[in-house]
Amino acid sequence: MHLLIDNSNTLTKFALDHDSELSAWRETVPTSDLSKKALTRALSSQKFTHATLCSVVPKAAALMEDFLDIPVHQVSHLSNLPITIDYPKPAQIGADRLANASAAFLEFSAPAIVIDFGTAVTFDVISQNGAYLGGVIAPGTASLRDYLHTKTALLPAIQLEEPSSIIGRSTEEAMQVGAVIGYRGLIREILNAICSELGGHPTIIATGGDSALISHGLDAIQHLDQDLTMKGIQAIGRANHKISK
Repeated sequence: MHLLIDNSNTLTKFALDHDSELSAWRETVPTSDLSKKALTRALSSQKFTHATLCSVVPKAAALMEDFLDIPVHQVSHLSNLPITIDYPKPAQIGADRLANASAAFLEFSAPAIVIDFGTAVTFDVISQNGAYLGGVIAPGTASLRDYLHTKTALLPAIQLEEPSSIIGRSTEEAMQVGAVIGYRGLIREILNAICSELGGHPTIIATGGDSALISHGLDAIQHLDQDLTMKGIQAIGRANHKISK
């Protein structure tokens, strides 16, 4: 059994790769709650012989590498990847972005653009010949949802959901419109600019967090795959642990 770990700023997700298939078993731990006790609780029901760790939180990565008494491959630009890298400083590319780009290249046609709705929203661009070119980083949906509440005296905290009308009939509804409809505008404008510069007809894939909500009504997004990052971790892990089918 091959343990897969997607360690982001907000959540740390665990899955198993068994005979090249992602398992139905999943566990999630808030990254801020990670500890040896939390890891024991999350992983004690499963057996595994090696692990692949995709992390953007160095302290959490160090904790998990120390906890796991098995071979661990940590995803980076030095990994054996299914894509090449055409980027001035490859060490600056987040491991999650490499996992997303790898999965997009393997699962869909290139050129491709991956939009990952996480703590930040990232756009990653893969060229026609399978090279990682770079992308865009913008504030995530949580920033729009939470900023006005934390920085103003009277505006409430809200959960993002589809507005029933563009003209908000309450403070909450008005904030929903600003966050959801406004965020779609941000995504649309960035996509249009990337596609104009890249040329061709890239496949556009969304994943993560609020991707289902924000993708609704954005016709340019062709695929929604919540397992995309995990699939990339799986593929990179299998190549670097030299796991055959």
